[in-house]
Amino acid sequence: MELTVIRLRTGRREDDARLDAVLDEALADTAHELFSDIASLPALRGRRLLFAVSLGRFGDNTAYAELLLRLRSEPETLDGCTSALVIDGAGELYTKSTAAELALAANLAGSALIGRPLVEATGSLHNFRVQAKLLGTDLPGAYRAAVRELTDRLPLAEAPRREKPELLALHASNYHSSNTMQLWGQVKRRLGGCCTITEIGLRNGTVSDCSGCPYTACLHFGEKDRCFYGGLMQDEVWPAVRRCDAAVLLCPNYNDALSANLTAFVNRLTGLFRQTRFYDKAVFAVIVSGYSGGDIVARQVISAMNMNKSFYLPPRFAMIETANDPGEALQLPGIEERLNEFTQRLRLLAAPAAGDGSE
Repeated sequence: MELTVIRLRTGRREDDARLDAVLDEALADTAHELFSDIASLPALRGRRLLFAVSLGRFGDNTAYAELLLRLRSEPETLDGCTSALVIDGAGELYTKSTAAELALAANLAGSALIGRPLVEATGSLHNFRVQAKLLGTDLPGAYRAAVRELTDRLPLAEAPRREKPELLALHASNYHSSNTMQLWGQVKRRLGGCCTITEIGLRNGTVSDCSGCPYTACLHFGEKDRCFYGGLMQDEVWPAVRRCDAAVLLCPNYNDALSANLTAFVNRLTGLFRQTRFYDKAVFAVIVSGYSGGDIVARQVISAMNMNKSFYLPPRFAMIETANDPGEALQLPGIEERLNEFTQRLRLLAAPAAGDGSE
């Protein structure tokens, strides 16, 4: 399948040349078309997209800002697309935050993202030290290898599809007072019998956070389906993650962040991730903020579950609402329609494989 490469340059050779060279090598034997002018982009629906963005030392790129505006103001422009990203920075900051921002904008505009869709390169390339050691190469060599691997995977990735998918819903909230849980209750009711649902609560200290075991220790225990710290994660959550076709994170906004227990879940998932990848599993989220900031939490879920832990990100993966008082979410204007739309996106897991991430 041909790739569409959206190459966003800063216009400064010192910022753009490295990524240009890496792309030339990675795409040498791959059918692709390349676009750099946002104003003249063709219709993008249904394409396999590689966003390739150079950033200046301070995270600046005018062309990127233009793309972001287009995606946010034309929310159906990427319907049916599947995307990946390469972000190359002249400095040590802003690559990951830019990637999460772009990923959310593309996802809300209708694009799926493959599991582990990001290759990021900081100015020093020091973020490739581990990969370089494993591959027996230098930092630029590890960078080039990562981009080649990404461009090889992007045309082949498909949305997870099962005859009767199993959903794993994870939360750390109280059904009686949580707007997030009340919305999830409405989604469950609408799903009917099309899915098998496992629901696990992570409240009241049932999940200890990861304490950062050495890599070899984490790998050793992970290979035995165990974690050094045991408990609910090892006994219930890991087996449920293995079984599920999609994880649904129920995320009230706590100080513009995931709750501590959900963060601990992500961190403790590393032991299982050491021995397996989750490319064939999707991640969804229900996010409710009391005042604002739902997009911040959505970007955290993307960074943690899609970019880091390799879950497939379906189009418009999150239901993002603002509600404060208990029960307020169910009274929001248009909430019934949005509940139906989100439920339908979950139902698509049971649809025949389309291979294009379309809705």
